[in-house]
Amino acid sequence: MRERSRPRGRREAGGGGRSAGGAASPRRERRGAPAAGGGRRPAMEEGAADLRQRKKQNCTESDKMAPEERNKENAKLGRSPKYMLIQRFAKLFFGCLAAVTSGMMYAVYLSTYHERKFWFSSRQELEREITFQGDSAIYYSFYKELLKAPSFERGVYELTHNNKTVSLKTINAVQQMTLYPELIASVLYQASGSEEVIEPVYFYIGIVFGLQGIYVTALFVTSWVMSGTWLAGMLTVAWFIINRTDTTRIDYSIPSRENWALPYFACQVAALTGYLKKTLNCSAEKFCYLLVSASTYTFMMMWEYSHYLLFVQAVSLFLLDSFALAQTEKVHEVYKIYLFSLFLGYLLQFENSALLVSPLLSLVAALMLSKCLQMNMKKGTFMSRLLKIMYIYLVLTITVTLNFLLKMFVPHKENEHLLKFIEVKLGLNTTKNFTMNWLLCQESLQAPSQDFFLRLTQSSLLPFYILVLIICLFSVTQVIFRRICGEPLKETVKLEDGRIGERPEIVYHVIHTILLGCLAMCLEGMKYLWTPYVCMLAAFGVCSPELWMTLFKWLRLKAVHPILLALILSMAVPTIIGFSLWKEFFPRIMTELSELQEFYDPDTVELMTWIKRQAPVAAVFAGSPQLMGVIKLCTGWMVSSLPLYNDDDLLKRNENIYQIYSKRSAEDIYKILTSYKANFLVIEDSICNEVGPVRGCRVKDLLDIANGHVVCEEGDSYAYSKYGRFCHEIKMNYSPYVNYFTRVYWNRSYFVYRINTVISFQS
Repeated sequence: MRERSRPRGRREAGGGGRSAGGAASPRRERRGAPAAGGGRRPAMEEGAADLRQRKKQNCTESDKMAPEERNKENAKLGRSPKYMLIQRFAKLFFGCLAAVTSGMMYAVYLSTYHERKFWFSSRQELEREITFQGDSAIYYSFYKELLKAPSFERGVYELTHNNKTVSLKTINAVQQMTLYPELIASVLYQASGSEEVIEPVYFYIGIVFGLQGIYVTALFVTSWVMSGTWLAGMLTVAWFIINRTDTTRIDYSIPSRENWALPYFACQVAALTGYLKKTLNCSAEKFCYLLVSASTYTFMMMWEYSHYLLFVQAVSLFLLDSFALAQTEKVHEVYKIYLFSLFLGYLLQFENSALLVSPLLSLVAALMLSKCLQMNMKKGTFMSRLLKIMYIYLVLTITVTLNFLLKMFVPHKENEHLLKFIEVKLGLNTTKNFTMNWLLCQESLQAPSQDFFLRLTQSSLLPFYILVLIICLFSVTQVIFRRICGEPLKETVKLEDGRIGERPEIVYHVIHTILLGCLAMCLEGMKYLWTPYVCMLAAFGVCSPELWMTLFKWLRLKAVHPILLALILSMAVPTIIGFSLWKEFFPRIMTELSELQEFYDPDTVELMTWIKRQAPVAAVFAGSPQLMGVIKLCTGWMVSSLPLYNDDDLLKRNENIYQIYSKRSAEDIYKILTSYKANFLVIEDSICNEVGPVRGCRVKDLLDIANGHVVCEEGDSYAYSKYGRFCHEIKMNYSPYVNYFTRVYWNRSYFVYRINTVISFQS
């Protein structure tokens, strides 16, 4: 009986021990259960379950941690809780102070540079307005009209039913030109009572400069969140300002849509970086989520092409989630933000069909549908494993199919010219179309020059970016390989682990900068999107002990303690870079601010003065779209074309009116101009006698190609027509040109002709 009772006692003790252990740590039982069956399930599926648990445990483990446990951890380090609290508060306070100060100083720097460049305070209103060129002049002109309106409601109505800008055309300027920034600026100017304090132009450009300060602050915070030190933020700001030529277009076009929109995108990226972090408490996670939501929608409202940039971001998140490197729930919450922003933007942008046919909507819908297919499929079956393997292919297929179907059933015309441009740019098609070839000749739509890479190298930005990118890429590749082999991700990555590729926010930024970099290598204009994040990622890398520790893990250092060396280098390297940048570039910046530059265009001032004094109020002017934008701003007179390239009718108008620089007859030009009810024609000598750096990209060359007036002989191209070039022939004052046009004003740069309503045939 004793022998039999002993085994029973042992079994009871064993059972009691197991039940006691289960009662003591029920969480271990729940986490251990999936691990026991891990061999039966695919490694990626097990990792996804692991990641789903993290979100649930985040609040319970971090927010509900007992104060006694925290005190024990601090006691092990020999630090009191008060000391730790003071240290964290001091770090946060000085970091925020540095971020805000950097943004404010950058805004002041832009304002000072703008004043030195244009002598803005000493100019008259007309001379100030001439500094706005091209599309910038159109945006500011509508801001002026809103302020002149008897009420804000009346001003908005006149913009949405505008028939005083383009002849024979009523446009919804708010929708077509994305005038929401001007609406906000006018409301703020009137509501704040700034009429008696500051002039409208200073208020307008002050808002834009302030947004640029927020832009820099957001980049500062992003680099700080990634590296854990605000030293990285300081280095980010330094590189951003030094490479200002390649990070922003604020010098050339203040009211452009991207200058209004990109600061909100930078805030969204900063919030998304924090949202993707593993070690984040619930309150911080909710704050980041709300900030991502608000900034995403605002960004979409400020720029008509914002959904394309968000599409690139969505692709980055899709790849991040496909390799199970982030919490799936968080990524899909961001997808929901995209859907909400697209839906709300569609309603508030006068049912903008471009948002419905955007690739962003198709991709997000495909991702949601693919997730539903996976959730409804029974786990462990052959079909579920096949879907897991073919997940990327499935999403891409559904995305292309949805986009194709939407374009078939949703009427849209806004972005057709973009697709044609991409076809020609990639060499898939050739065209003689004037507009397409003119766009291809624009510097911003060509491949970046060698000077761009040379400037980034001279500021040491490009070498450090390549170093950081290579280390992060290798680390991410290692992590993906471990995930394929079935190794789960660590709950928390410690410094001594040397696994920077396991941090989802780092992987996201690596993928994002690579995608933006690919676009920047094709189109130089995309460098303004890519270079700021190059500054941020490079600064994060050199200031991050984890990145140096990852490198030392590969090198297997034994002579020196790797953690100590990583901490030293993360402080020493950015300090050395900062001092070298200060020594080389700070004197240049101060010289730039101290020099008084002169921007004065007397010929344009004289032209605008003549129009305001001599031209009838109901007159319609015709000429190059860039000049028409300035005429509309400075005089308020109606024009026949605008420098906008998102409307097929305006593009056709621009091409037709540009015929004044082609080899067409006087009768043809007269018929074109009178079809748009034009009363005056303005010919610019700079276009008529243009000597471009690239032959074949001058306006008159492109017109000759489009009109078939080019003859090729022995490899050389010659323009041939039975008529002379109109802009030259009309200056000769002989028949038949004087029959149709009468010169009424001229100076060194401009020739103004009245278009005769009654044709007098002279010999």
